[in-house]
Amino acid sequence: MQSRAPGNGSGPTCSAASTDPRRALSTNLVLAVDIGGTKLAAGLVDRAGDVVAATQVATPQGAGADGLWDALVGVVRAAVAELTPGAKLVACGVGAGGPMEPEGDRVSPLNIPGWRGFPLRSRLAALTSLPTFVDNDAKALALAEGWRGAAAGSRHFIAMVVSTGVGGGVVLDGRMLEGRLGNAGHIGHVVVEPAGRLCGCGGHGCLEAEASGLAIAAATGSPAQTASPDAVDRAGTLVGRAVASVASLLDLDLAVVAGSVALGFGTPFFAAAQRELSDRARLSFSRDARIIPALLGRHGPLVGAGAVGWRGVGSPLPTPGAGSDGAPAVPR
Repeated sequence: MQSRAPGNGSGPTCSAASTDPRRALSTNLVLAVDIGGTKLAAGLVDRAGDVVAATQVATPQGAGADGLWDALVGVVRAAVAELTPGAKLVACGVGAGGPMEPEGDRVSPLNIPGWRGFPLRSRLAALTSLPTFVDNDAKALALAEGWRGAAAGSRHFIAMVVSTGVGGGVVLDGRMLEGRLGNAGHIGHVVVEPAGRLCGCGGHGCLEAEASGLAIAAATGSPAQTASPDAVDRAGTLVGRAVASVASLLDLDLAVVAGSVALGFGTPFFAAAQRELSDRARLSFSRDARIIPALLGRHGPLVGAGAVGWRGVGSPLPTPGAGSDGAPAVPR
C-alpha cells in the first residue's frame, strides 16, 4: 500500500472500525470499497465473505472531485490500517453508483455530482498498488446477496438498493447480466409515473425520481426517515410496480431489496411493494414473484465490493443455486 497518492490530503478522520476478532488470523483479504451518495465505506473482506474490519465517513455534500477523492483516500487508509501481521491484501474491489464506463475506468454517479467521468479505477489502483476492480454498487449487492444473503440458492433474481438513489443488479441462469457497457440492471430508471418528477438522468417519472430518499425528501420537504405512512406506502407501491415489469420481462421470480430507505421503512414498505407486484405481474411465470428484504444488513455493500474483488482475481464464489459440485463460480 502506498502511503499517499499525488495531490491528496490526509482526508477526514474516519469512524472507528467495526472488527471481527478473527481478523488477527493470517489470511488473504480483499480491500472492499463502497461509494454512495450518503457514505463512503471501506473494509476488509475474507474469502468466506465475512467483513473483518470496516469504517466509513459521510460523503461530502457539494464537494468537487478532489474533495470527494480526499475523503475516499481517508477511509481507505483507515481500513488498511486494520491489517494485522500476516494478513495480505490480494485485490481492491469497489462498488460505486453509475453509470460508468466498462471496468469502472470512469464513473459518473448520478447522486455524486462532483464526479463526472472520474477515473476511479486507475486512481485507486495507483493509491493501493493492488489489482483493482470496479462495478456498479447494486450489481455488487446482487453478488453479495446471491453469495451469502437472501438470494442464496436462487439462479434468477434482481437485487435492488433503495437508498439515496435506486439501483439494481440482475442475475439470470446464475450469471450476472452485464449489458453493452456493464450498466445492465438500472431499475431506478424504469418509468413508473409517466408524467412524474424530473430525474437526475434527464427523464421524467423514473423510479429513482419518485421513490429514492432524495426524491421523497424533495416531494415531502422532510427527510425520508420521517416520511408519513402514505409516503411509505407510495414508495413501496412504485418499487413493486417496477419489479412487476422486470419480472415479466426477464422471467424471474425474486426481488431482494436493500438500502436505508427500504429497510428503514420496513414491513409497511414491503407489504405495499408485494401487493403492487402481485396485482401487476399476472403472467403464469411471473404471478408468484416475491419481493423480500436483503439479509446482509449494513455490511451488505462491503460484502458485495469484496465479491467484486474476489471475482476479479479469479477466486470462485458459489454460483447461486449451484450444487456441491461447485460448478462455475461467480455470476459474471
